[in-house]
Amino acid sequence: MDARIGVITFPGTLDDVDAARAVRLAGAQPVALWHKDADLHGVEAVVVPGGFSYGDYLRCGAIARFAPVMDAVVEAAGRGMPVLGICNGFQILTEAHLLPGALIRNDHQKFICREQRLRVESTSTAWSAGFAPGEEIVVPMKNGEGNFIASPAELDRLEGEGLVVFRYLGGNPNGSAHDIAGVRNERGNVVGLMPHPEHAVEAGFGPDSATGPRTGTDGLRIFRSAMSALLAV
Repeated sequence: MDARIGVITFPGTLDDVDAARAVRLAGAQPVALWHKDADLHGVEAVVVPGGFSYGDYLRCGAIARFAPVMDAVVEAAGRGMPVLGICNGFQILTEAHLLPGALIRNDHQKFICREQRLRVESTSTAWSAGFAPGEEIVVPMKNGEGNFIASPAELDRLEGEGLVVFRYLGGNPNGSAHDIAGVRNERGNVVGLMPHPEHAVEAGFGPDSATGPRTGTDGLRIFRSAMSALLAV
């Protein structure tokens, strides 16, 4: 039976359909979760997708963190369930204290949308185990508040404990400290990143790659990593 991976929709979410498609292409069954759901309907992993949850009022992710479904996500993550936060989902996971740091306005004060090179720094997570350490990948990114910050002591901890999962290459797009594009929790089941792997899952619709225009599918391997982690349990 296919693994069931939940994809949460908040008011203002934009990329839930894309995330569900990525889950399906990875070989799992996507399960739609609504922000008011009090439970996760038996899913084995959760994706918190990108967008502008609740209009990004107060600050990105600050209201979504208190949605009923997030109580269930926090509880399940504590038990070891794989959870992936993408862009606004990353912001929500930091607001929920499932991940360290915070995301603020891009240092150049502009929204950015481009294909982004990344280096995989940690492969000991449910969402990155399918990569080789140091491997370079390309996925699209689009954000206005993707500037990752943390205290100097926290940044030292993230680097020292290997909690940085993805790092920007080819120039820092938003001012993130240490060029950090994605981080993990200590257990490795929760990962957040600003770029959008769900937009690089099928040839013809992804970024350019060495094999030709729009052929990049590096993002699909993030979802397949989770599938492998679930099947290994």
